[in-house]
Amino acid sequence: MRNPIVAGITVALLGLSGMALAKVAPEEAAKLGGELTPVGAERAANASGTIPEWTGGLNTPPASWKKGDIETNPFPDDEPLFIITKANAHLYKDKLSEGHLKMLDQYGPDFFLPVYESRRTAAYPQHVYEKLKENALSAELLDNGNGVRDAIMTSPFPIPKNGLEAIWNHILRYRGTEIEFRSASATPQRDGSYNPVVNDYQYFIAYSKKGAKLEEIDNKIFYLKTNTVSPATLAGTITLVHETLDQIRSPRLAWRYDSGSRRLRRSPNLAYETDLPNSSSLRSVDQKDMYNGAPNQYEWELKGKRELYVPYNAYMLHDEEVRPDDVIRPRHINQSLARYELHRVWVVEARRRVGISHIYDRRVFYIDEDSWQILASEEYDEDGNLWRVSEAHNISFYSEPVFWTTMEMTYDLKAERYYVDGLDDGYKPYDFSPGFRSSEFTASAARRDARR
Repeated sequence: MRNPIVAGITVALLGLSGMALAKVAPEEAAKLGGELTPVGAERAANASGTIPEWTGGLNTPPASWKKGDIETNPFPDDEPLFIITKANAHLYKDKLSEGHLKMLDQYGPDFFLPVYESRRTAAYPQHVYEKLKENALSAELLDNGNGVRDAIMTSPFPIPKNGLEAIWNHILRYRGTEIEFRSASATPQRDGSYNPVVNDYQYFIAYSKKGAKLEEIDNKIFYLKTNTVSPATLAGTITLVHETLDQIRSPRLAWRYDSGSRRLRRSPNLAYETDLPNSSSLRSVDQKDMYNGAPNQYEWELKGKRELYVPYNAYMLHDEEVRPDDVIRPRHINQSLARYELHRVWVVEARRRVGISHIYDRRVFYIDEDSWQILASEEYDEDGNLWRVSEAHNISFYSEPVFWTTMEMTYDLKAERYYVDGLDDGYKPYDFSPGFRSSEFTASAARRDARR
């Protein structure tokens, strides 16, 4: 893969086994909020001006939105600058990922990328920016990179030196502290027919609570509880997850309540390559949120930066009038509702460790420099063939200034089917202040919920 833009701090992850990597020097951290944004991105525009300067992001909601509403489109008059198709993809090859090039070629005229003006909207609260600089001065990887110490609230390595630090920036990025929402997922057949699965989600992100201390959060990143609403055959199924910071020392804890058996059972295999529930075997558990869990099955390499056309500012997919039938199409989503922009992304490659069993032999991640959110990824099989392509379509939320996914999908190029999550059928807006307590996310609390 050609790297037209290579960051000066490109470093391969070689020989790191057993090492705790050092924090950055004070003179490096001083760049945060100056030539670098508080998150660690290049503040300046690119040479051609096609990527603008970061000026603070979208930190003031548009006049069209009021608290309690679903986020409205802050750029309603934007039109595509151009549309990339199979016929003209060669003109943009240096700014397209291998995954998008493959999809344009394989799916022909049905699949296209509408490219819009680039808008660097990612923004976070001021206290998160302050913690990013503190983390830069203190954070270190644990032995073998299986966890992080001396960091809290948000990404630990805003000036990353290797692939492990970059992937931990995604895993630990700030997404708020309490979130409640409803969304639907689907795995359409090749003809576009589908049966949605609707879930209620509740997050309590202990790691990101203001004033939290690492020694007080019991090695937990977050607690997650999902409750399946429909279809009737799955309704009442509850999944509870305790996501741990060091998953080798203290593995992820997971329980599942099956409404049929009416029992809450531990789910020790809800990790790594296990099929994501209700994904029709089109997505693995560690692809949820684009990548999650312990990174110990791969060798990670930071390849540098590229300017790529990536999903961004997906307010049309997030629109309260858009329904699942508007989104679902045979083989891929309705691309006329998608928005792609030119952004700088970190490129991280993961290669499966010798002796490890995983369905993906190699993976490539494209991480937004402005948010540490993975925007796209590619998954390769053991023969080196591109198997799946994943996308995260994100927006800047308004009630809590965070840049986060509104819709994710994984495209299986062999089956020519896909998994999509984040479908909205008239549900309430995301609630970033539901008032949860960690005690509501225990196994006993999940049993009580199941009996109601």
